[in-house]
Amino acid sequence: MDEQDNLEALLAKARGGDRTALMGLLEHCGPRVRERIVPKIGGWLQAHLDADDVMQVTYLEVVLRLDRFTSGGVSGFIAWVTRLAENNLIDAVRSLEASKRPSPRKRVSQARRAGGESYLGLVEMLGATYTTPSRDAAKQEAKSFLEIALDKLPPDYAKVIRMYDLKGCPIEEVGEALGRSRGAVYMLRARAHERLREAIGTESQFFSYSP
Repeated sequence: MDEQDNLEALLAKARGGDRTALMGLLEHCGPRVRERIVPKIGGWLQAHLDADDVMQVTYLEVVLRLDRFTSGGVSGFIAWVTRLAENNLIDAVRSLEASKRPSPRKRVSQARRAGGESYLGLVEMLGATYTTPSRDAAKQEAKSFLEIALDKLPPDYAKVIRMYDLKGCPIEEVGEALGRSRGAVYMLRARAHERLREAIGTESQFFSYSP
């Protein structure tokens, strides 16, 4: 069996749930993706993240999202992983640029956190709407839902949300707690928000409060 056949066999096993095969596949394909990412990180970005940051988050996404890869063999797999990596980098760049000119709509406000509304504020920021008659009831529903949803996220995803969005910790403090760069924290947050939006979408009838 030549190398290409071996890789195709690893991909088939990985798609069948073989984690060891997936790690072997990423060990071979990952460097190719990294080579495509390195030239995109230049100038001021280098002070906030590097290609390894992008790849770490990308590998986690591959593990979580492999069922979404459909076809194309190993070449298609490499292209898919590359898109994941590029999307992660784009989110990091957008967040780093936005941090220079923060918008109150992009983060739960300090006042809302002080008022015990951080969970509801986060749910609203993620795009949910309600028709529940009581805001207090909506706050409790949002908290209950998010606690369940956060427990289902990868630990680093959940920690970013809890520290940055719900507690209002500075991004540098979150990065120190996770042992990651600012850019990596923003990538993790973007992916965590994506997961929470998906969870909200499956619970559309639950969110029923309209402020």
